[in-house]
Parts: sequence; C-alpha cells; structure tokens
Amino acid sequence: MKIVIAPDSFKESISAARVAEAIAEGVLAACPTAQLDLCPMADGGEGTVDALVVATGGKVLSVDTFDPLGQEIRARIGLLGQKHTAAMLPGAVGLSGAAMAVDGEGYGGHIAVVEMASAIGLGLVRPDRRNPLRTTSYGAGRLILAALDAGATEIVIGLGGSSTVDGGCGMAQALGVDFRDADGEECVCGLSGDGLGQIAEIDTRSIDPRLAQVRIRVACDVTNPLLGPQGAAAIFGPQKGASEEDVVVLESRLTHLAALLQEQLGCEVESLSGGGAAGGLGAGLVAFCGATLEPGGPLIADTIDLPRRLATADLCITGEGRLDGQSAFGKVPIRVADIAGRAGVPTICIAGDIADDAPLEHFAATASLVGDGITTADAIAGATTLLADRAKTCVEQWLSEQA
Repeated sequence: MKIVIAPDSFKESISAARVAEAIAEGVLAACPTAQLDLCPMADGGEGTVDALVVATGGKVLSVDTFDPLGQEIRARIGLLGQKHTAAMLPGAVGLSGAAMAVDGEGYGGHIAVVEMASAIGLGLVRPDRRNPLRTTSYGAGRLILAALDAGATEIVIGLGGSSTVDGGCGMAQALGVDFRDADGEECVCGLSGDGLGQIAEIDTRSIDPRLAQVRIRVACDVTNPLLGPQGAAAIFGPQKGASEEDVVVLESRLTHLAALLQEQLGCEVESLSGGGAAGGLGAGLVAFCGATLEPGGPLIADTIDLPRRLATADLCITGEGRLDGQSAFGKVPIRVADIAGRAGVPTICIAGDIADDAPLEHFAATASLVGDGITTADAIAGATTLLADRAKTCVEQWLSEQA
C-alpha cells in the first residue's frame, strides 16, 4: 500500500518536512509495511525552499547577499533533486538513509527554488527601522544570480514576506540593469522605494544574458495590481512600516516607474494581476526577467510532480495548522485533496485545529490536535507526538473500513 504524505507547515510550530516525518511515524505504527512518499508542501512563502528540497531529494546552498538595508548576510536557495517518485522503504522513518528515495534518479539541480524573504524579508529589519522608502530588493537579485551560477534552467520564486516597495528595481540592478538619472548619471546602487523618483532611463543591455535562457516561475497568491487603492503602496506599504504620507510618495514613485517601463521597455505592468505582490516585485520580475506569475499552490505541486506521485497512491494524508473557512480559498490541504480526488485517491487531513466552518467535504476523514483536553498551547508544544498519534488512529480507522 502506498501513502502520499503532503502537508503544509504548522505555522509557529513545525516545518512541513517535520510534519510529514511525524505523520509518517504514526502511519508506520498502524501499517508497518506501508510504502510512504513524503511530499512536504508550501505556498511560496516561508519554508518553501526546505519543503521542496526535502520533497525532491535536493540540496540547499548558502549564498552571500545583502539584507533590505544593504548589510551583508548569508541566505539560502534550494536546488531540487529528481526524486519525484521518492518512496520510503517499509518500516523506515525519517528523511535520510534508508528513508530516502529509492528510484535511483538522484540529485538533478536543474530547478532552483528561491525565497525572496530570506534576503529581503520583513523579519530581517528591526521594527524601528522598517521603512519601504529606504529598503531595497537588491539582495533578492543576488539570490537569482546564485541560482544561475548553480546551472538552473528553471527558477521557482516565492514572494511572500518582503520588506520592500521598490518595484523590483533593486533586484534588477543586481542582475545588471542600469538606471540613470536625468543627468545621465547612474542611480545609487540598491535602489529603494524613494529612489525610484531619480530614474530617467532604464538600460537593460547589460542584464545577465543567462536570464533569457531560464524559465522563471513566481509563486504569487495575491492579485493586487502595482498601482491604485489595491496596489503595492496602498495595501502592502503600511505592513512594511510606511506612514500615510509615505504611501503617497511610494504611489508616486511606482507610477513613475510604470510609465518608464511602458515607454522604454514596452512592458505594461500597471494593470498586471499580481504585479503589486511583494511591493511591486511581481511586476519587476515580469518586466526585467520575463517571469510568469502563478498561484503558489498549483505551482509547488507541479514542481514536485505531485499529480504523478498521487496517481499510484492508495491514500493521501495532508494537513495544516488550522483548517477553517479560509482554507477553501486555495490553501495547501484543499489543493492536495483536489489533486488526489482527480486521481481517485481519498485524503485524510490532520490539522492543528479545525474550525466549525472548515470545508470537511474535501476529505475522507479529518483529525485535530486540539481537543479532548489538548489546548492550542499543548498542541504547539507537543505537535510531533500528537501528529504521530492522530495519524496512527486515522490510518487504523481507514484500514478497518477497507477490510
């Protein structure tokens, strides 16, 4: 019997990879001969690199880059493996040794995965220094360069959690784009939100030529445009430390940038769905890198070949920290259950907590860590043990129903 385990992380508790391991322990306690395929999932935000590296037997590279205020830091990118039929040996638990994939495909390295937040995330800036008029996405460009240097032919980028509203211009500078002011002088390196107002000319002739040979796919789960009341400045600026006055300035700077991109590069980004993501980084990736913006859940599932892995499964187990009414709008468990359903595979969902409005109809069974005297604090503290216990109970029940 083959069981695919494809959970999201449990926010503020444990990673998707650790969730998958804990569920696997419980499954094997119920059915020691089960063949398990661990596919930790993500939506493009924090944890995407780790989840995809684990799911494909890839590896992580450490990269020298810069934080949003221009300080040198180390960040990470992932190089995915080719273990898209990864399976655990019967009775094995864990993600190393005998528990690794046994199909012999091994590490491939053709697809790189980048979390922009690892270089330009809001968490990298102290609260009292958060100001998108000053922060830059330059460090994100260095992550893309590292992926190119590693030989990637496809780059998957997660946009979640950035601290910038610079339309991706800082990133573009790292990739070789030249920005000049009205006097023909180069703009300051590490353009910030306020610095966009200096730009008079955009010269892409020195952009890294390897970008033209690489497919760049961006996990983007918002549809906000670059400009306007639902745009990058108005919606995301305040989250990143912008005052009401700062938002007005940022909107002006982004409007100026959009006009230049249209006039000089022939790239219309003003109404681009998702262009406002990550402070306009979505628009910048399209304009400067030829990227495509895609919903995060389906993109991640496609990247780890989840549909094919589910096609030969007997059961799927997924999970997330809280299953509620919002889960129906594209969160990982629903995406996984839909893919499994198309393959005729039933899905069990194990969540930290299950709300009254949770979309239970997507699952053959559900289980919650919270309940029967277990508080939310208890569930967070003892998540791995509780996950294993719930998985064991669910699989035992499912097996009894199949008998």
